[in-house]
Amino acid sequence: MSDDTDRTTEAPTRRDALKYGGTLAAGVALAGCSDLAEQSGGDETASSESYSVTMAPMGEVSFDSPPEGIFTRLTHHAGMAFALGRGNDVNAMHAPEYYDKLWNQFTPRLPGVTLDWTGLYSSWDPSKEMLYDLDSDVHLADPASVNALDSWNAEDVEEIDETVSPWFGNKYSDRHDEPPSNWADRYEYYGLWEMFEKVAAVFREEERYEALAEIHTSLLDTIETDLPPKQERPTVVMAGMSDIESMYAYTLDTPGFLTAHVRPLGPIGALGDGVSSGDMIDMEVLLEADPDVLFSLGGMHPDTDLSGIRSALRNHSAGSKLSAVRNERVYPQGARYQGPILNLFQLEMTAKQLYPDVFGEWPAYTEGPYPEIPEGEQLFDRQAVAEIITGDR
Repeated sequence: MSDDTDRTTEAPTRRDALKYGGTLAAGVALAGCSDLAEQSGGDETASSESYSVTMAPMGEVSFDSPPEGIFTRLTHHAGMAFALGRGNDVNAMHAPEYYDKLWNQFTPRLPGVTLDWTGLYSSWDPSKEMLYDLDSDVHLADPASVNALDSWNAEDVEEIDETVSPWFGNKYSDRHDEPPSNWADRYEYYGLWEMFEKVAAVFREEERYEALAEIHTSLLDTIETDLPPKQERPTVVMAGMSDIESMYAYTLDTPGFLTAHVRPLGPIGALGDGVSSGDMIDMEVLLEADPDVLFSLGGMHPDTDLSGIRSALRNHSAGSKLSAVRNERVYPQGARYQGPILNLFQLEMTAKQLYPDVFGEWPAYTEGPYPEIPEGEQLFDRQAVAEIITGDR
């Protein structure tokens, strides 16, 4: 990170008002970062209202006011903005049309909550020029994961940080994957709700976070109290099943927030040690695992033909032998990169799918939004969640 004297632009930039505390540059191995962290009184745009939030791999990030325009790549960050009542301030995300449809499978169960991500910039591999055009107040994206893209290098990442606005995100906590080597000594892993707490602090929405975290904790307490003993729990495989001959599978014992809705429920992973999370498996491997329950990732998306997946499994020579298929326990899931609101719904959904005798049966779902569940069988309060999102509580 170069300090202000090294900038090529003469006019003040947004970065003059939103500045890092000094560890991003060390993460990308650029020189001169230590001076900036000491310039607490040298920036004329700084005010007594400034505040900072610390999260790896960025380090300490300082803000003069809560950000407005929000750039994201992955939907766990966009989902955090949504939970804080800022979903419609998101200006970019990966596959916005797809995820707008998926998130809006859940909003009908949240009275008064609306969300529109259609038409946003699709930012899986964003162009640096577009980030200038978007002129966001914060980039809720992991700079290490952006640096890992072939189209970006460390200098590009630092340039956006310096001249547009800070990065604030963490991706590799998804499966505790290794970050790029030039970020490794700065990296830490967080749980989904740990990360959400830090994002909430960026927007000065600590009270919203605390209110949602209380609901989340209560839900986990309900699950833990009534969880059957290990010997009574089903074996499970979770996979993307748009092509049943070649499926991406995610192991349940792998740490990270991709399984934040499954791990608290303690099912037994059916896949052997030879399969790593994110590996592609075929029907032979699935039959060898023979799970009691089969989770279809993305099965709740309106463009997913869940009935077709179930039918294809029943009509397949190997698939028809699966215990999950014979016992009609092929269930839909939502998103891997879930934010806190989807995490609440998916914890409830998965609890009912795994342990219907304990938490109430999951409806015979084939399509449409998240099903109506009688109030007495709901594991968390929808109205309370909706009021937190809209600011009415």
